[in-house]
Amino acid sequence: MKSGEITISEAQKMVDNWISTIGVRYFSELTNMAVLTEEVGELARIMARKYGDQSFKDSEKTYNLADEMADVLWVLICLANQTGVNLEEAFLKNIEKKTLRDKDRHHNNRKLKE
Repeated sequence: MKSGEITISEAQKMVDNWISTIGVRYFSELTNMAVLTEEVGELARIMARKYGDQSFKDSEKTYNLADEMADVLWVLICLANQTGVNLEEAFLKNIEKKTLRDKDRHHNNRKLKE
């Protein structure tokens, strides 16, 4: 691992430490789910304007795509911590599932070859 890089497990611990020392406590799971939806919406707004057909409003000229992605990750990590999900383990299992399920599917998809 390069300097400055962290594992998903380390990120989960960092968020938990921040919440317990600075954040007072986690928001409820339902509140965090709503916050996650809000953060994904903010990310979607930037993506639609930068890569899609919409244009930025004058008030939206300054944006930080990486920061919006980090906001989504932050809240997802909060939800994982609150519900006892080890995201690193879950991610590895998910990659394995996708690999087994999709090993030929995408290579045989004519739409992806266009």
